[in-house]
Amino acid sequence: MQLARGAAELALAVALVSLSPVARADEGETPAAPAEPRAETPPPAPESPPAHGPAPPTTSNVTSRASMEVGAYVDSTATSVLTPSIAAVVENPTAGWTVSGRYLVDVVSAASPDIVSTASPHWNEVRNAGNLGFRYKPGTFGVAASASTSYTPDYLAFSGGAQLTKELDEKNLTLVGGYGYGHDTIGRTGTPFSVFSHTLDYHSIAIGASRVVNAGLVIGLFGDAVLERGDQSKPYRYIPIFTPQVAATIPAGASATVVANSRIQARPLEQLPLERDRFALTARLAWRGDTTTLRLEERGYTDSWGLRASTTDARYFIDLGRRYTIWPHARFHVQNGADFWKRAYSALGVHDLPALRTGDRELGPLFTVGGGGGLRIALGPAGALEDLAFTTTIDGFYTSFSDAIYVTSRFSGLVTTALEVAF
Repeated sequence: MQLARGAAELALAVALVSLSPVARADEGETPAAPAEPRAETPPPAPESPPAHGPAPPTTSNVTSRASMEVGAYVDSTATSVLTPSIAAVVENPTAGWTVSGRYLVDVVSAASPDIVSTASPHWNEVRNAGNLGFRYKPGTFGVAASASTSYTPDYLAFSGGAQLTKELDEKNLTLVGGYGYGHDTIGRTGTPFSVFSHTLDYHSIAIGASRVVNAGLVIGLFGDAVLERGDQSKPYRYIPIFTPQVAATIPAGASATVVANSRIQARPLEQLPLERDRFALTARLAWRGDTTTLRLEERGYTDSWGLRASTTDARYFIDLGRRYTIWPHARFHVQNGADFWKRAYSALGVHDLPALRTGDRELGPLFTVGGGGGLRIALGPAGALEDLAFTTTIDGFYTSFSDAIYVTSRFSGLVTTALEVAF
């Protein structure tokens, strides 16, 4: 016998959310799929007198939702990001199609120790990004496609992808698979891409399955692989080099002054491998009680640079009546360093520089622990509570960098506020 419809819908949601386009060591929060406003409906034809009384009223199956969100990030390394965004979704549940779109702006300000150590001024940047998506699922088989782009004066990115969904066993088993391609151009602010740029191409493949175990429990297992080809090296990141004897004495968290006084004259730019293959396996569990929902996720990651990582994420949603939902959130991430990671790189001179070198702390050993919570309020009228909704979240995290110069720890906070309306 087919299980409750709510459980089947939960299974599909778990499956669709689980297909990330790019495997990363620490996968961050994924924004909800956005969309474009509905086109104007053409005016109706002139009415003729009814032959047998008035015609029954017609109703449209098309629904639209729009949202505005503002996110703010700040951390103890003097980096802050303000992200306003708008999004919309137009769908026809009866016909099975959905169109979505989103536009956002990242306003970034940074003066981290890495920037100070290179005598660079306070850094500000604005990133514009947007995406469009389409999904068609009239029955047990569905297709989806998406495209996105982002731009800063020194980084231009394009990506696109497609996904297939198939429901089996009376919609109690959902299979998903997808492919994506992206092309990034990395340059320098103030210099045309035609004069100086690196390129990065990547292909991503994702497969997965979710299973409705019973009316309240859904489990899923999802895997993704990303093959990256190109130069990801940061054109602004200079790497301090030390003699072999001095490199062994540089402590974790060494200040910019200590580094400047200890390094040799050579200070080359970062150089990363030109190929990277990423693989991730994610297990998800969603359990629904009478007034609560538990969502757990465990993600394992490995790549061809030798980086291994584990990420655990948990949320527990609590319904406080029909209008209010609150949830606590906890997250833990741990990883080793890439094969070529070193706290202090050594060389005897400019002709003996290490072929691979980086100052990116995110490629070194680290762990992050933290969490927070969220609140959602349904503000719509009785009978249509979700027609207007307010959501806010707040999270804080502590990250320890056990083998890095300049910074050994970081505190960060993220706050989001969103207002969603249905038409």
